[in-house]
Amino acid sequence: MIPSLFIAHGAPLLAIENNEYTQFLSQLGQSMPRPKAIVLFSAHWVTRVQKVSEVQEYDTIYDFGGFPDELYQIRYPAKGDQHIAHEVETLFAGNGIPLRVETERGLDHGAWIVLRLLYPNADIPVISMSVNPRLSPKEQYEIGQALTSLREQDILVIGSGGTVHNLREIQFQQSVVDDKALQFDQWLEKHLKDWDLDSLYQYEVLAPNVNFAVPPHGNEHFVPIFYAMGAADDVRRAALLHRSYRYGNLSHSVWQFG
Repeated sequence: MIPSLFIAHGAPLLAIENNEYTQFLSQLGQSMPRPKAIVLFSAHWVTRVQKVSEVQEYDTIYDFGGFPDELYQIRYPAKGDQHIAHEVETLFAGNGIPLRVETERGLDHGAWIVLRLLYPNADIPVISMSVNPRLSPKEQYEIGQALTSLREQDILVIGSGGTVHNLREIQFQQSVVDDKALQFDQWLEKHLKDWDLDSLYQYEVLAPNVNFAVPPHGNEHFVPIFYAMGAADDVRRAALLHRSYRYGNLSHSVWQFG
């Protein structure tokens, strides 16, 4: 059975950089069993009601500004899969999860940067999914949990975001890792590995430096971890595959669940 993943998508420049993290993601895509399809929850698609994509071929969305022209020339023409999208919709309906179908939206950079590093040929069908930061962590986990059976079909569930993602605290010239970021990620590591849902659901009051790592009213990058974790509720095993930082505190972490 294929695991689920939480992958930090970092800054848009990752798409054109060659560094420790981009090399890791490329190697991960080559070493993992090839998925039949990918269901991806992106921090950059926020909706009040869960959205499920039924797109035949995705456009590439450049939802950022002020970067080198090279970034805007990248295309990731992944195709969708209507049959799998319908299966996702059926699973949600069976678990009482409201949803709406999206037939036009392309892949934002939270999706295509990760996918392009893992699978550069864009030859694996993708079902793009929104996230809802207004839900409780338990509700986000339950949305992922509804999809656990997909993993038996070798369908890879990915949550794309970042455990420490506070653009106001980024220090572009800083190479030393901020202690506040480390302390938050170390707390998170312990409770993920213990599958301690009680503590994780209360991360906003229990985790150290939480307002630094997950700024108030800016939790959309953190919450995809609950969707990915929930998709492995049947196994409840967590492994940290990679962790590094850019710009002092922007986390590049990859978690495997299941």
